Amino acid sequence: MGKFLAKLLSEEDFKGFRPVYEDFRNRAVCDYNFELEPLSFDDFIDSVKKELIKCIILTEDGIPTAFLIYTVMISEAVELNIIHSFNMENFLVRSKYLIEEFLKETQQARKDKVVCYPMLGAQKTLIGEIARFGFKFVGIAVLRFLMNGTNSIEILRMTHLRNLPSCYKVIPWDEKYFDEAVNIVQEAFETSADALFDPRFKTLEGTFDILTKIIKDVYAEFLPEATSILMCDNNPVGFCFMNLTGGQIVNIPIVAIKKEHQGRGLSKLMLKHSIDKVISWVENAEKPISEINTCTETNNFQALKMYRHLGFKEDYSYPQSYLPIKK
Repeated sequence: MGKFLAKLLSEEDFKGFRPVYEDFRNRAVCDYNFELEPLSFDDFIDSVKKELIKCIILTEDGIPTAFLIYTVMISEAVELNIIHSFNMENFLVRSKYLIEEFLKETQQARKDKVVCYPMLGAQKTLIGEIARFGFKFVGIAVLRFLMNGTNSIEILRMTHLRNLPSCYKVIPWDEKYFDEAVNIVQEAFETSADALFDPRFKTLEGTFDILTKIIKDVYAEFLPEATSILMCDNNPVGFCFMNLTGGQIVNIPIVAIKKEHQGRGLSKLMLKHSIDKVISWVENAEKPISEINTCTETNNFQALKMYRHLGFKEDYSYPQSYLPIKK
């Protein structure tokens, strides 16, 4: 085994690093459950140069063999995006060196920021290794509602949903209710598992930042027509946000409803309103959407049951790891 050295990627490493990065790109979908193709090598290098992302590489006798990508773009979290080893070899050993260097590089930022790390695909094998560094875990289930090749639409249409009580109605997104959305989402998510790895949910200011990025197309293309608001006596009491990635995949980033309106099946009715809009786009050939997806904690049985009743099917699960702020 050669001499290991973990360090930040620099210009002198670009040429030798390319084979390792291209190996990752070839494995992104099959080994890491990526929905969209990663950046091309040139675009990746451009993002590194602009400091939009950080990359730590591991060399063995001067040859790059593995890397770790992270970003500090989210206001209250350091996002560890991916750890990859060339040809998937010596994954555990190489990852240990990368994580140690990552913790050194982020030491200052971690004084007031949580580290979040979605361990997609092959990265599940690193659970034992990163647990030794103090990381904790939440199980996340990914669910999909496919437009073709499954019976998702048929299940949705066969699902018996009671009519909304007379005081309620569901309307499309209206930006005038943004402040109410911040309050309702923050209340709903403040004590959720999401707040463990994205502490912005713990404050109104942080939730304001999350929702602003959703509706301003920072994370993906916002879909206001498919985003639903549950109204009660003409006041908003629930929200279901929808956005679009890659022009074909609709994602549900947030569903939230005020506590006093929970437990009545209203979230399901609000969600169906959003799904029906997406289906109408597909059936009228307005948008080439292939699926709607979402995720929830693996132990949130109520949410899992709701999604199943609406035609969603669990695709896979992964550990969402996070490193709390050290007090």
